[in-house]
Amino acid sequence: MRKQLKKLFQPKSIAVIGASDTEASVGFMVMKNLLAGSYKGHIFPVNIKHKKVHGLKAYYHIADLPEAPDLAIITTPAYAVLQVVRECGEAGVGALAILSAGFRETGEESKFRLERIRQIAHAHNMRVLGPNCLGFMAPHLGLNASFSTVMAQAGNIAFISQSGTLGIATLDQSIAQNIGFSYFVSIGTMADVAYADLIDFFGTDHHTNCILIYMESLKEIRRFMSAARSFARYKPIIVLKAGRSMEGQKVSLSHTGVLAGNDDAFSAAFRRSGIIRVSTMAQLFNCAQSLAMQPRPSGNRLAILTNAGAPGVLATDYLMANGGQLAKLSEKTFEALNDLLPVNWSHNNPVNLLGDASADKYQDALRILLRDPNIDAVLVILTYQAMTTPEAVAKAIVAINKKSNKPILASWMGQANVEISREILEAGKVPNYRYPESAVDVFLKIYQYNRNLALLTETPPEEPHQFRSDKAKARKIINQVLADGRHQMLETEAKDLLKCYQLPVTHYQLVTNLAQAKAFAEAHGYPLAVKIASSQVYHKSDLGGVALNIQSLPELEKAYHRVLKNVQHTAPEIEVSGVVIERMIQKKFELFIGARKDPVIGPVLAFGRGGIDVEIHKDTQLGLPPMNMALAQRMIEGTQIYPLLRGYRNRSGVDQESLAFTLCKFAYLIMDFPEIQEVDINPFAMDQFGEFILDAHIVLDPKTAANPPKSYGHLAISPYPGRYQKKIEARNGQEVLLRPIRPEDEPLELAMVERLSKESLYFRFFGYVPKMTHELMIRFTQIDYDREMAIVALTENAAQQTEMIGVVRIIADPWGEAAEYAILVADEWQGQGIGGQMTDYIIEIGREMGLKSIYATVLASNKGMISLFKKKGFTVKREDFDTYRVDLELEKG
Repeated sequence: MRKQLKKLFQPKSIAVIGASDTEASVGFMVMKNLLAGSYKGHIFPVNIKHKKVHGLKAYYHIADLPEAPDLAIITTPAYAVLQVVRECGEAGVGALAILSAGFRETGEESKFRLERIRQIAHAHNMRVLGPNCLGFMAPHLGLNASFSTVMAQAGNIAFISQSGTLGIATLDQSIAQNIGFSYFVSIGTMADVAYADLIDFFGTDHHTNCILIYMESLKEIRRFMSAARSFARYKPIIVLKAGRSMEGQKVSLSHTGVLAGNDDAFSAAFRRSGIIRVSTMAQLFNCAQSLAMQPRPSGNRLAILTNAGAPGVLATDYLMANGGQLAKLSEKTFEALNDLLPVNWSHNNPVNLLGDASADKYQDALRILLRDPNIDAVLVILTYQAMTTPEAVAKAIVAINKKSNKPILASWMGQANVEISREILEAGKVPNYRYPESAVDVFLKIYQYNRNLALLTETPPEEPHQFRSDKAKARKIINQVLADGRHQMLETEAKDLLKCYQLPVTHYQLVTNLAQAKAFAEAHGYPLAVKIASSQVYHKSDLGGVALNIQSLPELEKAYHRVLKNVQHTAPEIEVSGVVIERMIQKKFELFIGARKDPVIGPVLAFGRGGIDVEIHKDTQLGLPPMNMALAQRMIEGTQIYPLLRGYRNRSGVDQESLAFTLCKFAYLIMDFPEIQEVDINPFAMDQFGEFILDAHIVLDPKTAANPPKSYGHLAISPYPGRYQKKIEARNGQEVLLRPIRPEDEPLELAMVERLSKESLYFRFFGYVPKMTHELMIRFTQIDYDREMAIVALTENAAQQTEMIGVVRIIADPWGEAAEYAILVADEWQGQGIGGQMTDYIIEIGREMGLKSIYATVLASNKGMISLFKKKGFTVKREDFDTYRVDLELEKG
């Protein structure tokens, strides 16, 4: 599939269908742009009326060309596009860019035409950009395959825009900020090529170091998340998502629906995939400029170097209000600055050089600050004053920047007096921002990106104890509610379901008469709570349907009759199933746990402060399933109530490990049942002694129940594939468990690697043995199961401890066609038949994943592996003196 995208974005020949000499036409501008650049490939105009266009021979029909072009750019009217696409497929065209307007994502006719374009292109193995798009640019090829009047500068940033007009508007700005692009792509209506395809393509493109996206809508969230998670660690992805207000938010029956709106779900998804989200076009390009020019900061400690007090104060205020730290100058730095600067310098950070600061003073002070280990980056501010020399200072800063491994950001304030110096800075790879706050904002966003990646790749601890859900019982509860024609569960049904996943509930019972209520009181004691039970009511207290802190039998009798009477009086149309009676439990903290199925993102989890005023506080953190203990802990820490949960002064907090485990178990429930639309657990009462669910509300989605997705297809992220578990026997008779790798396995794999002989390491890493750092190990243990599979072999050692003795993996290309194979077996287990059985299992999994082939490179000296490959049916071909290439076609298996 990359081959087809390469024909689209790196074509050796291009046909322009609808090419024209009429200046007002798209076909004219496309031809003009193609010919004006330094593109080296063949250009073929296709026009049914003219023999020549722009001085080149024009062809009547795409089939008349002397060769099948890699790319056809279609600029014809919308009504002709389907026929042209069909003709291109028949002519063997490699890819299409449909610039034609007149296609919408709404309306049955438009949807039909888009689907037909997709079907025809797929049948002929063509990829399609557009329709309704501007086209694209590849500046390093001198290629402008668009109708934009401005050509992008060459650089290392790929820009993807869903809006063509916005793309044109940003080109001027990019030139002004000296930002260059590897590719500039307008994707339009996305009949075929979408964000995931482009992230995969640019993620493996050596011209691209960073990806910018202007997004209005998103399809295929699973593919998008998979692509973003694969590359965001190594190539920053910055997204400006439009439509933040109330998009997708409909009137909801639950708190979660209010607290976890569509835009919040997008933010949670971006955060989970390692994406930098920005709010404005200025932030998008400010961040891009810094990433293109500067290293990323290792921390949030900023030093500010300025020649005026006020801008330094403003920058400090913004820094401190948004999660940054004003760097504390070391004693050595302070003394060096004291020796360098006038006696009345600020003697602190911000370092105020005063209004008459020379270029030499700026340069020397900056050099001193960059040497300080307490400083992660420096913001240099210059305000124009009569005695300043902006150009000289800019040159001095650029000279330091060439030797610095820490970020340097600049803010030359003013307009005409600093215009030339700004150009000097940006030409010298020092990003300049008109206002200090903008520079600080960029610094913090890139720091937060680094910190988020570190948190996402943290090795999670094991869950505190074994957890087994009763999925069969849970399925029975859900099916019964749906069979009754209801989509909203009774409170008791909701608690029964949560109990199936070992979530802590109180003693409760649905009663239909006072005698049953009295019997419950006699069995469980006081205090008690009673609540009406109805699948038509969510906020029971709004109807007077709740009575709390019942201390005696007379109080119970009164409360029982009162709640029923209140509901009958305020909402006589409501069908009441009875009364829920339960033990009253008082805990210090009332928390909230919820979930909502977003129409784009899928299930989103929520955690935060609970109680009746939950929607007022809005102290909620969102996350996406699947969860692990580390991700759950990050959700907890992201709330405002967290300092109290941790314990504050002499007040006790809660068991955070138990709370994180509760969130993990809750996530399993949401993952296992796509029929669940919304869940509210509120309050979730907790203190240092324990926790209980006091109230629960669950809404089901009958449409999903009637047409369920494929296994876990409703999730944005592929969960742990626990179905791949198999027990095998080694030749020595010992039982070995094969299962997919988990992030928690990092210590086990590291221990295995550290036991390996030099020969085993040489065969696995082809001579070069990297240092086994956490950063390297996460590449092996934290994988995307949609793209990669790693099966570990586990057994018990003599000390009855779990030990990893082997790992085999296949790493698929982004389009799931071919996968690279690798295997490692501990020295003491080689020759026990483990490697062969693991290879058989991973090949079986590869077939199930839909792969077409598996390949590997093996050292010629690794005779054992070459023999194994031959036994398993791989073709073995020598690549060079040192290596063989082995291939296995799975379709024939």
